[in-house]
Amino acid sequence: MNRVEIKITGMTCDHCAKRVQEALNMVTGVNASVSYDTGIAEVESRAGVEVSQLLKAVESSGYGAAIIDGSGLHIAIVGTGSGAFAAAIKAVEQGARVTIIEAADIIGGTCVNIGCVPSKIMIRGAHIANIQQRHHFEGIAVNRPVIDRRAMVQQQQRWVEKLRHAKYESILESNPGITLVRGSARFKDAGTLIVSGEGTEQEISADRILLAVGARPKIPDIRGLIDTPYWTSTEALLAEKIPQHLVVLGGSVVALELAQAFRHLGSEVTVMARSTLLSKEDIEIGNGLKTVLEDEGVKVLLHTVPDAIHFDGKNYSLKSGDSEINCDQLLVATGRQPNADTLALEKGGIAIAEDGSIIIDDHMRTNIENIYAVGDCTDQPQYVYVAAAAGTRAARNMTGDDIAIDLSVMPAVVFTEPQVATVGLSEQQAQARGLEVQSRRLDLEHVPRALANMDTRGFIKLVAEKDSGGIVGCQVLANEGGEIIQAAALAIGNSMTIDDLANQLFPYLTMAEGLKLTAQTFNKDVSQLSCCAG
Repeated sequence: MNRVEIKITGMTCDHCAKRVQEALNMVTGVNASVSYDTGIAEVESRAGVEVSQLLKAVESSGYGAAIIDGSGLHIAIVGTGSGAFAAAIKAVEQGARVTIIEAADIIGGTCVNIGCVPSKIMIRGAHIANIQQRHHFEGIAVNRPVIDRRAMVQQQQRWVEKLRHAKYESILESNPGITLVRGSARFKDAGTLIVSGEGTEQEISADRILLAVGARPKIPDIRGLIDTPYWTSTEALLAEKIPQHLVVLGGSVVALELAQAFRHLGSEVTVMARSTLLSKEDIEIGNGLKTVLEDEGVKVLLHTVPDAIHFDGKNYSLKSGDSEINCDQLLVATGRQPNADTLALEKGGIAIAEDGSIIIDDHMRTNIENIYAVGDCTDQPQYVYVAAAAGTRAARNMTGDDIAIDLSVMPAVVFTEPQVATVGLSEQQAQARGLEVQSRRLDLEHVPRALANMDTRGFIKLVAEKDSGGIVGCQVLANEGGEIIQAAALAIGNSMTIDDLANQLFPYLTMAEGLKLTAQTFNKDVSQLSCCAG
């Protein structure tokens, strides 16, 4: 017989304890006793009864449940971001005991603290400001908004704190199977971590170790840059002053999102990109977004990197060849580098890629049997939802399951306005893989919802195999592109063809209807169809 103790939350009386006990004892092979006074269920079960069955039984009766003492398997997790917490929660559900280690003063990692959450709040606020002064609806006055950046930041940070508590801190408070240890972790050997903090060191040994330490801004080697008070995205999101002229170094996601946001808030903005905008995407995406930004007054300099940067105490001077740009604020958003270099990986024998990221397989395993890794410190795509999905699967694999992560149909969104959204292969990527494909691009002037919105900037593009018509990719530059792309992801994930998509019913006057219209362009001239063509 196996024995576990489960912490029950939400009980208010002995009757609650009786309900939980009855729910547990309905699981075949289980003998359970529940105490309201201690809030603990003592459970004996036959071999073959999974811990997840016990937890589900408790939850089905309307209460919360967490394993206190399960199989004895100990998992140490370094980091407290989304990947780390997803893994910790699932590992406890699977019966493991988890020690989670964090060096920073706050938990939650990049997304909730300095990434997705604050940036999307700022971007949304800036978009509202832009609508007030740039909309095309007659009868509604266009006005220049009065912006209190300090108030924007204060509200933004209140939401950050609220979400951090709801999604991270409260989980630690309510889950006795997870123990938080403060300090910086590094390997002693493949089974032992040394954690340093507040002048002390302790060793933590574990059966399995999961690395989820994230990444940090990558700073280019430009003469003089290190001596200037430049912003990274972290400082930009907390800045209470709107620059008069902001220069942004970078041409990818973070650079473009923040460049446009500050333009919408009233800054003059110059973007300096090493190559093209969003250079890893279909070339039409970058070209289309460049046109949008320039129409809004952003100066975009492609294939341009400063040779030297100087700060005189008030303004920056960026020299590139024979030209010089002056500004009062500089934002460096030239990519991110893994934090794996803080872990003394060589002591654990863990393999890394040339860029310093931890190499893992589709089971989140490193080259060392008991060590796993997830999130931005690995060679997987740097998206929070990829990290969370990987964390859950890593936990299952560390506790005896055998499950892979499939990233072949991974939607991605850039939160500019219009949004960039992609899934699957671009035409160029498909051809590089030896696929014979065809594509169609539908400009938004043919999408009724875009016309009604009076915003026809952008397009929808589908890529399909020539012979089968199977959809292999979709690229979108459109208002609500992030909402459109999931339908395309489902189409690709379910092996739909262009004809399948063209024959689907889409509600009229939605942006997603543009997918159907784009599919129809493979065989029809949509300009000759009725407004809600079937």
